[in-house]
Amino acid sequence: MKKITDERLLLQNLKNIRIAYIIQTIGILGILGYDLVTKGLDGMRENPLWLVFILTTVISAYLSMSISADHENNKINPQKSLSISLVVLVLISTVIGFFVSLTDGFTIINGVIMGGILFICGLIPIVYIYNLRKKRQDENNED
Repeated sequence: MKKITDERLLLQNLKNIRIAYIIQTIGILGILGYDLVTKGLDGMRENPLWLVFILTTVISAYLSMSISADHENNKINPQKSLSISLVVLVLISTVIGFFVSLTDGFTIINGVIMGGILFICGLIPIVYIYNLRKKRQDENNED
């Protein structure tokens, strides 16, 4: 198969891939929705499509982050945005952990675990986007 060199055809090919991805995602959501209605939440999560859906969503989000980091204004300071993001993440994790510990049937340990999990899950994309911004800033300083 010949490599596409025409930019118009390359853009059209990317649009076709996007449409196919959207249709595939709608199909997966439909199947998972059917499993949710018929088998409940646990039955839906036992379906292998659940793992495929979660993985493709996470990968799509990380790929979108790399594109948006390249599209951002160069005046954004990576260290400042990292600090702000970390403060917001700590606040959100603390508040949610606090409310979980106040819920009947949960202890303070459950709240700390929930807050810690949210913090780690939020920290990974924050550090990733920081590294992308820092890399772009270093490349711009070399020029």
